[in-house]
Amino acid sequence: MIRDQARLDALLADVHAWVRAVAHPAEEQVAETGEVPDGIVQDMAARGFFGWSIPEEYGGLGLTTEELVLAAMELSQCAVAFRARVGTNTGIGSEALVADGTPEQKQEFLPRLASGAVTGSFALTEPDAGSDATALTTSARRDGDDYILDGRKCYITNAPIAGLFTVMARTDPGSSGARGVSAFIVERGSPGLTTSEPYRMMGQAGSPVGEVRFEGVRVPARNLIGGVEGQGFRTAMKVLNKQRIHLAALCTGPAIRMLDLAMDHAEQRHQSGQAIIDFQLVAALLADCRTEIEAARALILQTARARDEGTDIALEASICKYFASEACGRVADRCVQVFGGAGYVADHSPIERYYRDVRLFRLYEGTSQIHQLNIVRQMRKRRQAG
Repeated sequence: MIRDQARLDALLADVHAWVRAVAHPAEEQVAETGEVPDGIVQDMAARGFFGWSIPEEYGGLGLTTEELVLAAMELSQCAVAFRARVGTNTGIGSEALVADGTPEQKQEFLPRLASGAVTGSFALTEPDAGSDATALTTSARRDGDDYILDGRKCYITNAPIAGLFTVMARTDPGSSGARGVSAFIVERGSPGLTTSEPYRMMGQAGSPVGEVRFEGVRVPARNLIGGVEGQGFRTAMKVLNKQRIHLAALCTGPAIRMLDLAMDHAEQRHQSGQAIIDFQLVAALLADCRTEIEAARALILQTARARDEGTDIALEASICKYFASEACGRVADRCVQVFGGAGYVADHSPIERYYRDVRLFRLYEGTSQIHQLNIVRQMRKRRQAG
């Protein structure tokens, strides 16, 4: 749903220009230093990038799902680090509060997330609870007006720099599976909460990912999201269903960027007296890239509109994430092929870096294999419902 086309067009134009004027020239610096410069972070905050999907009454832009994915496709046409720096605030780091937070919780935390004053992080995955998130063992024990959290989370985006964590923990020690899981807001600085140094990763330099550890962390009961125990997994699924559409858009932006780079190279690179874009097998690689990008874009927009209309999109969200992340990987491979040897050399083109960066898309927010299983599960569920 697009509420104001002129306003959205202005936002998209601003993001489009910013990506090319600010992000592209800084990509190498980010890759070398492993962080987005403070000046760029402040610029993104001033432009409202941190609050895209946070309601306007809490300082955000209140973008609908359709508006959000269109903006995400623009912002992600640069190194992953830039969109990741704001992505948790405008995605999984705030969505639990937006979806299920109490009025008091929203008023206390959402304005800080929307302004970029604090970075949010979604702490669900554990060493033995990855694809099976219901196997989590982080515990939250009630103690008077507080809960005491113990456990360890891993592979958490922005954990090393986050100031606010949405944490899934088991409040019913005798429960298993999704039952007995609750969601909490935990602030950095809470005694017993520590985070690791960023992992050394294959790609996505500048997007810090690490562990979060809880050792007797005391959390006020008022920070139990929604004020009700046992609703955490339901909240997590709300967060992930929207985030999977959002992430599908964030997979499509890099694919667009890689195809642009490959098109430029194919026009400029000459062999046998002609541009290589005129060779039919090179042209076929480019055509396949564009076809998959357009298919992903159409699928994402269709699903985003359905979510805005209130339709159950659990099936479609998985399809989006599965298709777009796999398509992005295929686009990356083809684009390296178009570049030939130059595509494998970091000094010659950013394609080599993008190729490594996008590999993670097929792993997080549910691996491709988990989404295949979920797609069939959701299909059967709908058949049984008639």
